[in-house]
Amino acid sequence: MTDLIYKRLPPNEAKDLGVELPSMKRADAFVNAFLKHSMPNLKKNSLQENLERKAVVLEYSYKKKRKHCKSKGLNAKEKREMRIFEIKPENQKYNLFLPLHDLWKQYMRELCNGFRADAQPQMIQSRILKADLHGALVMVSKSKCPSYVGLTGIILQETKHVFKIITKEDKLKVVPKLNCVFSMEIDGFISYIYGSKLQMRSSERSAKKFKSKGSIDL
Repeated sequence: MTDLIYKRLPPNEAKDLGVELPSMKRADAFVNAFLKHSMPNLKKNSLQENLERKAVVLEYSYKKKRKHCKSKGLNAKEKREMRIFEIKPENQKYNLFLPLHDLWKQYMRELCNGFRADAQPQMIQSRILKADLHGALVMVSKSKCPSYVGLTGIILQETKHVFKIITKEDKLKVVPKLNCVFSMEIDGFISYIYGSKLQMRSSERSAKKFKSKGSIDL
């Protein structure tokens, strides 16, 4: 049965069907040209030996992908030199940042489920510790440096070690977190935060797990 299927088509039948029978010379020439193009590194003798003895693995030519160079951002030193985060004196106005404080209060109400009366204080305190404090109205209630005590204002910038606060007198104050206790009032809920627990960036603080341990009073 297989002999009949793979039997060569007779010339008379091929002529009647209008089929052109390939000659052996043309077939050999096509195979040799194809192999030379696909395997340019092989010589004629080795090419013939590979065809007789084993299967031939054709070479694959591919174009190298160009690496897209990502534009590097500014480092911390360059940002300081360009003074990107510096607040200009004409913008150091307390009234300019009152809308920011209103947005922060709305953000805290959503974060703490509206400060309901049946809410647990520990849960609210833990969420405040992880919250973004930009726009919060805080007061320094205790400090080892007496000049900081009573200082009240809106937090404009937070770094790992300090808060930058704008006061009602339109003065920008830099308050260290260490050795200070900050208090804030939201919808009647007063929270006291020890600055030693905030000795990290706000992005790092949001993922940190705070242990419920008592803090040593100043």
